[in-house]
Amino acid sequence: MIDVSHQISAVRRTLGDRVIEGKEARVLTISQVYDTDVDDLWDACTNPERIPRWFLPVSGELRVGGKYQLEGNAGGTVERCDPPKSFAATWEMQGGVSWIEVRLTPEGDGTRFELEHVAHVDDHWDEFGPGAVGIGWDGALVGLVLHLAAPGTTVDPEAAMAWMMSPEGIRFMTASNEAWYEADVAAGADPAKARAAADRTLQAYTTPPES
Repeated sequence: MIDVSHQISAVRRTLGDRVIEGKEARVLTISQVYDTDVDDLWDACTNPERIPRWFLPVSGELRVGGKYQLEGNAGGTVERCDPPKSFAATWEMQGGVSWIEVRLTPEGDGTRFELEHVAHVDDHWDEFGPGAVGIGWDGALVGLVLHLAAPGTTVDPEAAMAWMMSPEGIRFMTASNEAWYEADVAAGADPAKARAAADRTLQAYTTPPES
């Protein structure tokens, strides 16, 4: 499916802090350069016909003020849009609200895709750390790699899940989780606490669902 080592090293991952609505929040940023121009990458990220080919089926109105829903995942409201440079939206799931912003910038012969995910610090963050969402975003960037290499194909959710539980998929998630652990420590987290959180995250991701 992919070269795991190459893909992990091609991605930048950073963590920071912010105050939103008077509460402490963590800022998770992930980015990768793709071999395409800004307009094509923008279309891949905002066209409701292309989004399901690399991410998830989406419904709703993809416009400022519009509501969207990703099948089996988060929904929210589109808050800002500056084509073909950036868009921002709420990310609402299981009663919680966080925020995402996608930014596209030319870099070399390609375009850098950068996603920022901001979430309030809560018990879930303390228990699992950044890998809880970071591994998922790493997987999305893989989907985008595969889509841009073969734009006409569509991700098969069942095949994607089977790959994630394969030895190669588990190696990918393990490497992603380790990279997020390193980013957590680099941002000032206590290494022992960050290690324990990362271990819990990896166990949650790599334990097959009960049939």
